[in-house]
Amino acid sequence: MLYSIGYATKPIDTFIAQLQRYGISALADVRSVPFSKVFFDYHQGAIEGHLKRAGIQYVYLGNELGPRSKDDNHYDDCRQVQFDRLMHSPLFQQGLARLKTGLQRGFHIGLMCAEKDPASCHRSLLIGYAFKHELGMELQHITHEGELESQQSLEERLPTMHNLEEDLFLTTQEKLKQAYQLQLKKTSYRRPE
Repeated sequence: MLYSIGYATKPIDTFIAQLQRYGISALADVRSVPFSKVFFDYHQGAIEGHLKRAGIQYVYLGNELGPRSKDDNHYDDCRQVQFDRLMHSPLFQQGLARLKTGLQRGFHIGLMCAEKDPASCHRSLLIGYAFKHELGMELQHITHEGELESQQSLEERLPTMHNLEEDLFLTTQEKLKQAYQLQLKKTSYRRPE
């Protein structure tokens, strides 16, 4: 099973308890920069130690699956990363393959990033999208409160977040596509000038 979890404002004990609640045996850190300016328990070395004590394996996959590409071709003219370009890169595909291998070996894997709401994070907008639409696999997002939200449920709320649910001229698929585009424009990484 594949999960995602954000740590913003979450005490480390609560974070670990939520991982254990869902039987997560390996945590993939998908941050491009594996440090936090505010939550020191989530610095790469610190989180790795906390997880080890809890019997959970840690793997860093931020180079493969992180939202800040080093490839200039993955950015538009406004310096904003374009997930559709990033998603089809060999490095990203390598990261997906590593996750699939871990799942095939029986690991219950959690993807960790900072954002509290998965709808504001590349965990859903990039990785969850790729798993669902490219691989036909469902990602489960652990909410801040510790409940589960499927990628499907998240996609059902995206159009509502952008007031598209009542547009009579768009199909459901068109609403979802437009909602993704709006959410990506709002949340995707933009390189500084």
